[in-house]
Parts: sequence; C-alpha cells; structure tokens
Amino acid sequence: MSYTVPNFRHPNLPRNELGYTSKDYEGAVSTLCAGCGHDSISAAIIDACFQMSIQPHRVAKLSGIGCSSKTPTYFLGNSHGFNSVHGRMPSVATGANMANRNLLYIGVSGDGDTASIGMGQFVHAVRRNINMVYICENNGVYGLTKGQDSATTDLGSKSKKGDPSPYEPIDLCALSLQLGATFVANSFSGDKEQLVPIIQAAIAHNGFAFINVISPCVTFNNVSSSTKAYDYMRQHMASTNTVDYVPPAEEITTEYGEGTTERVTMHDGSYLNLYKLEAQHDIHSRRSALKLMKDYAAEDKVLTGVLFIDEDTKELHEIMNTTKTPLRNLTEKELCPGADALNKLNDFYR
Repeated sequence: MSYTVPNFRHPNLPRNELGYTSKDYEGAVSTLCAGCGHDSISAAIIDACFQMSIQPHRVAKLSGIGCSSKTPTYFLGNSHGFNSVHGRMPSVATGANMANRNLLYIGVSGDGDTASIGMGQFVHAVRRNINMVYICENNGVYGLTKGQDSATTDLGSKSKKGDPSPYEPIDLCALSLQLGATFVANSFSGDKEQLVPIIQAAIAHNGFAFINVISPCVTFNNVSSSTKAYDYMRQHMASTNTVDYVPPAEEITTEYGEGTTERVTMHDGSYLNLYKLEAQHDIHSRRSALKLMKDYAAEDKVLTGVLFIDEDTKELHEIMNTTKTPLRNLTEKELCPGADALNKLNDFYR
C-alpha cells in the first residue's frame, strides 16, 4: 500500500531551472520503518535530481524485491518505473536501456537483491558498462523477511537476533572495481552532504555508475554488535575526500600545492575553497582504490566517497555501435529492410 502526499506547497519554495520545486520530485509517503536509512537515500536522490534540473519524465526507475526495492515509490513520482522480480533488476535495466537510450536509468537494489540471488545479473550489468546509476542500499540483512544475515554481513557481525556471522562478506565496491565498473563510490545514508553530490556525479557519468550506500536497518540490525548500525558507521567512517558536484561548463583551472587551500571563483560568482589532500589516492586508479579500501579496513574503518572513476569510457551503446535513434522508435521498414539488405549482410560475413 502507498499513500499520496498532500498537494499543499509553500508558495516560496525555491525553484530550479525548470521551474520545479523539490516537492515535484517526491513520490508517495514512505511506509518503511521510521528511521530507516533507505528513506534518507530517497531524499538524497530527490535533492540531486532537483538541483540538476532533471525532467522527471525522462527518468526510468528500476528495482527488484526487498525493502530497498520499495523505495522508488517514494521519489520521482512522475517518472517511469518497473518493479521486477528478485535479483533481476539489472536484466530489466539492460533491456530497457537497449530499447531507449535517451532515458536516465536509476536502479535501486539491496544487498540481498544484488549480492545473492541477483549476483549473476549484477556482474554482467557491470562488465557491459550499461549507462545507468545503480544504487545498492546495503543494510547487511534481509529486512523484508525479518532480519536474516545477507551476503554482505561482515564476519563476526551480529544482528538483533541470531549468532555472529561465520562467513566472509562480499565487498560490492571491490567486486565492481575488479569487474571493470567505470564509476564506484561508497557512502552512508546518514551523510547527506556527501551522498547528494555522489549521486549527481553518478548521473553525469557516461557508463555504469555503482554506489554502495550503508543504510542501517533500524528494526533488525541497528545494534551495537552490528557493523552496519548508525553508531558503528559514525565511529568508523572515513572519507577519501570532500565531495562536491560542479555542472559541466567552461573549464576553470588553478594550481596549488598539497596540503594547502585555494579560493576559486565559480561561474555563478560564488566561491569554492579547495583543499588538496596529500597524495594518497589516485581516483583514476583501480589498484589505488582497492589498496586504500584494504588499508582502511585493516584499521577497522569504512572508507567512503568516490573511490574510482574512468571518464574516458564507452557505454554499452557505444561499444555495440547501435543507432543513435532509440530502438523503440525504429520503423518496420528500418527493422526489416528486405531480402537485398539481408543478402548483403550475409555476403559480408562469408
């Protein structure tokens, strides 16, 4: 069951370039547990799309099964949506993307949906570099079926009920890096200032953008013995850098040393104070990202932020050299050009 949001709007709400307010990017009222981290992720998606002035009807939301897969109901109510079966969201996203390359695809999944039954679907979506944003709302349990451990539950972590997990977890960020994902980020649902620009950067990325978001389950896994609880994340979270998103425009350049701050004037007249970290992580190096993740894990810390990005990449349509016209818009004449065209094609491969 879903509940509609009242139509009342404050007359002085800020508007974006399209004339929309943030309320125009909302969906139905959430029926998730109060305090669920998933609702914070939905709010971050709303903020990101509002700030980027994205047309809601140009977005397609896709999900599988689970608490996480309910969340597309709660944002972008005027967008297209498809709630698929358990673990099959990546396959549906692949088909939809092949049929219409002109939409923005946002896939929402969970750790059970992605790392267990949907693993085979997930890995091929990554390696094909489908042009989409893939958000995994990772709480370490099957919340919809009362809190069983998932494939991402950390070794020794214990949820509200049950024994400590005896298994090594699947690290979805590390797996994505090894499979060739061209954008990989890790975040925390309780850190909106970091999560919103990460989502914006993922939307702007050309290719498969994977975001793993630690999203505590307040009902079954928000306890002191869990490594995916609010308190644990606040005490053990470390960031690669300060994250912000700047819309594409004429390039602004500057030079300054490591460990120093530089004030830069932006296109709109505002100022951006930049602080350059000492050299420790190359955001364009998979090896650097994997090493840094392992180093922080050894210190019992959860590394967040943008871990890796490849800006010189080809997404699936560019790899396959498909027509610029969405396949769904091709006419029968274009799809069935006749016997002469078929014979010419066969002769080419003989």
